[in-house]
Amino acid sequence: MSRATNAPASRERRRRRLALAKGFRGHRSKQWRQATESVDHAMRLSTIHRKERKRTFRRLWIARVNAATRALGLTYSRFMEGLTKAGITVNRKMLSEIAIADAEGFKALVEKAKAAL
Repeated sequence: MSRATNAPASRERRRRRLALAKGFRGHRSKQWRQATESVDHAMRLSTIHRKERKRTFRRLWIARVNAATRALGLTYSRFMEGLTKAGITVNRKMLSEIAIADAEGFKALVEKAKAAL
């Protein structure tokens, strides 16, 4: 009996993996083993970096809100505590945008937080 290799499926699997490695340089985009390792590495790092990006943005928003609240005589942690006690639920991203774009609106939030403390 002749040997069956399932060539169409193998070729398709390799074609898909090499297509994922398309932008890589040199053997990383041409040779099967290097391409496979490079794609696996890139996929793993893309997952890690997607999660890191969320952390980085949160740090940025907190730094912006902290700078804006300190300019108005309050620390970030006391400001957030005051907002919680006042029952104001605004996420850090929106607080950051308000601090940048609408100084008067942010000042009103700070005053409400101070009053709740």
